[in-house]
Amino acid sequence: MTSTVPNAVEHADEHQPPITMFGPDFPYAYDDFLAHPAGLGQIPATEHGTEVAVIGGGLSGIVAAYELMKMGLKPVVYEADQIGGRLRTVGFDGCDPALTAEMGAMRFPPSSTALQHYIDLVGLETRPFPNPLAETTPSTVVDLKGESHYATSVDDLPQVYRDVMNAWNACLEDGADFSDMNRAMRERDVPRIREIWSRLVEKLDNQTFYGFLCDSESFKSFRHREIFGQVGFGTGGWDTDFPNSILEILRVVYTEADDHHRGIVGGSQQLPLRLWEREPEKIVHWPYGTSLKSLHMGGEPRPAVTRLHRTAGNQITVTDANGDIRTYQAAIFTAQSWMLLSKIACDDSLFPIDHWTAIERTHYMESSKLFVPVDRPFWLDQAVDDEGSPTGRDVMSMTLTDRMTRGTYLLDDGPDKPAVICLSYTWCDDSLKWLPLSANERMEVMLKSLGEIYPKVDIRKHIIGNPVTVSWENEPYFMGAFKANLPGHYRYQRRLFTHFMQDRLPVDKRGIFLAGDDISWTAGWAEGAIQTALNAVWGVMHHFDGASDATNPGPGDVYDEIAPVELPED
Repeated sequence: MTSTVPNAVEHADEHQPPITMFGPDFPYAYDDFLAHPAGLGQIPATEHGTEVAVIGGGLSGIVAAYELMKMGLKPVVYEADQIGGRLRTVGFDGCDPALTAEMGAMRFPPSSTALQHYIDLVGLETRPFPNPLAETTPSTVVDLKGESHYATSVDDLPQVYRDVMNAWNACLEDGADFSDMNRAMRERDVPRIREIWSRLVEKLDNQTFYGFLCDSESFKSFRHREIFGQVGFGTGGWDTDFPNSILEILRVVYTEADDHHRGIVGGSQQLPLRLWEREPEKIVHWPYGTSLKSLHMGGEPRPAVTRLHRTAGNQITVTDANGDIRTYQAAIFTAQSWMLLSKIACDDSLFPIDHWTAIERTHYMESSKLFVPVDRPFWLDQAVDDEGSPTGRDVMSMTLTDRMTRGTYLLDDGPDKPAVICLSYTWCDDSLKWLPLSANERMEVMLKSLGEIYPKVDIRKHIIGNPVTVSWENEPYFMGAFKANLPGHYRYQRRLFTHFMQDRLPVDKRGIFLAGDDISWTAGWAEGAIQTALNAVWGVMHHFDGASDATNPGPGDVYDEIAPVELPED
């Protein structure tokens, strides 16, 4: 397990089928859709070569553009900053280029099966990510209220942590039918998934994560709730999620998105960059050797979009930062949705008013990270006691704490190579505490906090380069790390996710498609970015009177059978 408080209910049968991000809101098998030899669909030959605007060069935009290109359309990608979006991998000035830091997405669950399709497609490798108490994590230190506990497994922690683990398991089982839903998702039992989820959406849409815990007999203890918030499960403390809708949390635990994480060797940004340059073997209209890069002048995307408006014939007209104006029959918008409210001048006529409301009400989480390069993975050195005798413990460990750093991760490529420490990874209020500080100021505060936990460890003497940092809420083209619905936001999310089904919209509101992980049900996960990209690809194909192969129906073809639960508006 990767959890300090292990994830939910242990599975009795290790031979169960693997879990995927298969629902619960829209239980469509995107991995099967991608793997089918018939492909995603085709468009009429009369539309081959038609330009389609793809706004945003993150993973969702690049996946959408790549698949549209394979169908014979000509995607025109607009990107305000750099290809990758929140898949952002950076180096350290003056250090080995192989030494990198993941400023955005850095860990991916095996349940991200559509993501894995593209990882395999471009030939990337993954390896276990050192989450707290993961099997491949050498050791973990949990430091709360000035008291530290060293552990290689949950059994090494005091009994109270196991009590919290049991409370969480019971809470999920009693309040959210965890075992039944997990089993149904493994078996891809769509009727059962929909039966369970329909009931829970109606019951829990107005409930916070914290309220869900408080309503459980298992979590009556405030101390248990406090420890759970500070230490959490899977990726660390979850108290920053306590105000959010419990439905968001259930989506994570049902699909085991918080467990068994893996990182991409060499950095996650390689994925969109390799897709940008990839020359697909099966491609329509374009000659063999065509890539997204080759379809763009100079091999670069077009610059930031500054204006979007509708013109005659229900077309979408795009103005970019260079002043260039182009008009398209269809467009996919994959950038952070708040860009439509601030950075981009938009006509109200782009979307129905209810969709504008949903965009405006989208709630984003803040997030900060700071990394430093070090000379070697010194944390694997053996600690000694006051008499100089070996203790059998590592001198430093993956660390969860209630101090300013919150989560500290130790990342290495081997004992004799330079390594990286993520000194701090924080969310929400904890992230905002760092916002006014420079990278070096942040590092000083972090080293002081970690010095209280590891008084005998001189981290500073191992640092070989300047720190790198990010606060996603301060990034001008993001303004936050990822979407997280508040209670009562289910209806808004449903509008955004289902936007690709445009036969239901007035004719003058069609042709522009929303995508990106904040449009998905699983925001903050690359899988959601890909799923909404594939929805938008199906929408564009349908918009051009194309169709999926009968043996491989797309998400829009089966929509009526598995449409997300619709709650009453009145």
